[in-house]
Amino acid sequence: MIKQQHLFSRTLLLITAIVFSASTLAGAVTGKAPDFTLKSNNGKNVKLSELRGDVVMVNFWASWCGPCRQEMPALESLYKRYKDLGFVILGVNIDEDPSKADAMLSTIPVSFPVLYDNTKAVSELYRVQAMPTTYLIDRDGNFRYLHRAYKPGYEDKYAQQIKTLVRE
Repeated sequence: MIKQQHLFSRTLLLITAIVFSASTLAGAVTGKAPDFTLKSNNGKNVKLSELRGDVVMVNFWASWCGPCRQEMPALESLYKRYKDLGFVILGVNIDEDPSKADAMLSTIPVSFPVLYDNTKAVSELYRVQAMPTTYLIDRDGNFRYLHRAYKPGYEDKYAQQIKTLVRE
């Protein structure tokens, strides 16, 4: 009987983990986005809470990540299209060596701020489990959408969500 209860508990835990993982691959999230400060590629510190009033996309990426490389030009296009409406992208690089991020950015340049999380403190705070991971945060600093991974076409969903948030 005890073995059956233990097996049932483990099965229930596994099912819960699978359902949770599937539900957070892309979709709505809630709660306040934790504040952080990171050094940017222009040498200045960027603090998330100082961007209140803007819609903020926080995109965690790495130079070794193929989908991140694919996604970067799409993010640049979104940034250029919506920045005048109060939209900001923070590209948070998680490479231990920032020069790897800089090397990638020399071949795939972007105009939005790139931040260096070389200790992975912020990516751990945001529970980043896949590359890339993208959060959309509303003007009040609340999590609204979460996307894990990237495939061509995801930028269409990003655009819909950005439009919704900048109109609020």
